[in-house]
Amino acid sequence: MRLILPLLMLASPALAAPCGGPLATFTDAMVAEAVAQGLPEDAARSFLKGARIDEKVLARDRSQGVFRMNFTDFSRRLISQSRIDTGRALARKHAAILDRAAADYGVPRGILLAFWAFETDYGQVQGDFNTRDALVTLGHDCRRPELFQPQILAAIALHAKGDFPTDTTGAWAGEIGMVQMLPADILARGVDGDGDGHVRLKTSVADAILSGARLLQHHGWQPNAPWLAEVSVPASMDWALSGLEVQLDAGEWQKMGVAPRHGGLPAGQASLILPQGRKGPAFLAYPNFRTLFDWNQSFTYVLTGAYFATRLEGAPVFDAGNPDPGLDEAQMKRLQARLAELGHDVGKIDGILGAGTRAAVQKEQQRLGLPADAWPTGALLDAL
Repeated sequence: MRLILPLLMLASPALAAPCGGPLATFTDAMVAEAVAQGLPEDAARSFLKGARIDEKVLARDRSQGVFRMNFTDFSRRLISQSRIDTGRALARKHAAILDRAAADYGVPRGILLAFWAFETDYGQVQGDFNTRDALVTLGHDCRRPELFQPQILAAIALHAKGDFPTDTTGAWAGEIGMVQMLPADILARGVDGDGDGHVRLKTSVADAILSGARLLQHHGWQPNAPWLAEVSVPASMDWALSGLEVQLDAGEWQKMGVAPRHGGLPAGQASLILPQGRKGPAFLAYPNFRTLFDWNQSFTYVLTGAYFATRLEGAPVFDAGNPDPGLDEAQMKRLQARLAELGHDVGKIDGILGAGTRAAVQKEQQRLGLPADAWPTGALLDAL
């Protein structure tokens, strides 16, 4: 793909436009910034003409409750036999493209199929938000303008090439296409897989699959290396070793009694992750697993996607175990507030068990002499 500019690796040191205020003032400032970046003024003006604030986008941005679900419930919601069967059928249909993605970028078919499934149900549900308006809304809003104003500039660059009509539709946060990529990623790493001279992620399977593979390669995906393996763990395990912060060689985990549930245990450095504590599912996560957080920052989403990829490549259903009951949203918010009072950085008090909350829970479990498996329970909340 020919880039209009080595543009913009895209973000300027300062915001391109002040957030908030009259929309016309904002769009004028974005046009000025586009011109300063070397983009055609007529393309910038035609792209932003008629842009509007989408209140539904703002509502979605402030409410992402699906990520409050635990791993078992979330994975059962997203993974069905129909999705597995469809994925395997598409793997056969598009074998040549998937083989090319593996050869050129080192990304296996299971990973690409999993994210194709989760992002758009294999291209069937790509989102009906006007992408231009979604980006303008989020770039104008003062919550995360530094993330979305560069995306507006990238969209203008694509528009100038004829690859981004103003009626383009996609997800509420500005991602488009079968594998849901943001404009800056399309501009920098989009692949014209079908050779038609354009990168069309909404309609071309080849473009979508190869662009997604190239994006993961950019984020550090290592070819011919594992990403996730389900394991069983002994009751005598030192639970404080669990979590993404600790990496040990697979052989060291085996010496402690960690064993594969099926097949052999892949070699390499890995972290033991217990999404629902010591009594629930258990996995070893390898370095490739970490690259998936550049696709989506939700721990539960990434783990479910990585697990689904193993299912598509032949792994059996995971052992859900019998985990202790988790906390509901109100309890989780109380826990986060208490952890913050104790000096832990848990981020926003949102009722979501994210990485910061997990780390804080594990530290408090250690302090209190509880099994430090990073899974918050009512007992922990009472103890705090």
